[in-house]
Amino acid sequence: MTQIGRSNPGYSITVPRRPDVEITLSWSAVTDVGRKRAVNEDSFVAQSPLFAVADGMGGHSAGDLASTAVVTRLAEVIEADFIDPDVVEHALGVAAQDIDRVSGQSALGTGTTVTGAALTLVGSDPYWAVFNIGDSRVYQLRGRTFEQVTVDHSVVQELVDSGAITKEQAEHHPDSNVITRAIGFNDVPAPDLWMIPVTEGLRLMICSDGLTKELNDDDLRRHMVAGKPSKQTARDLVDAALIRGGRDNVTVLIVDVVSTTGDFDLDQTVPRRGTGRHS
Repeated sequence: MTQIGRSNPGYSITVPRRPDVEITLSWSAVTDVGRKRAVNEDSFVAQSPLFAVADGMGGHSAGDLASTAVVTRLAEVIEADFIDPDVVEHALGVAAQDIDRVSGQSALGTGTTVTGAALTLVGSDPYWAVFNIGDSRVYQLRGRTFEQVTVDHSVVQELVDSGAITKEQAEHHPDSNVITRAIGFNDVPAPDLWMIPVTEGLRLMICSDGLTKELNDDDLRRHMVAGKPSKQTARDLVDAALIRGGRDNVTVLIVDVVSTTGDFDLDQTVPRRGTGRHS
């Protein structure tokens, strides 16, 4: 596993051509191998303007190298305070090529999920570009409203979407580990993208599925609304997952928009695209 970046309790950014808009962020990441795994195949990058978690495919060879390839390529494109989503997608494509070389002759292949958020500009307004491939997740807390932003690329999510099973049944479905999209396996990465305005008080949680296997939405919300700093919130969430069993590697990255100045639009978009399947 690879960790790029470190916790930061207060990082301020001025928006280009908008001297009236300054953003202050706080963030922290915590990862743990869990109680059942021998190797931590999760990796993360936590370095403004880009925050991401990659979960190497459990049971596949070199999953830790696959997740490392993704966060390494993402970190390489950090050059300014804001980044274009197309640059992120290109970095994921380069990482996929790296992973194909790493996988060698393995019959199973090698892959990883990735999910995260990058500070970007829409016109002259600051937004989070939330991206996702696989079943790692991004959640947002806005005021007291807590919700999942990303949509899992998984067999059980497709069953939920079709109405075949409920969200509660999905948590215990035998195919809960089968995902329909990943980076690797000789596929071209196809991330979904959501645009979320950067507003004061917004809290993002970026996590691997080792967290959501153990904690339900009510558990997650309770920790997110507790009002603790990003570092303590991330630590508490990982500890809670370990107490519940820690069956997988667990990684949590909390990003807080501590303050903003100025005014900007509040439109949000939720497009989805792409196909594919891997277990």
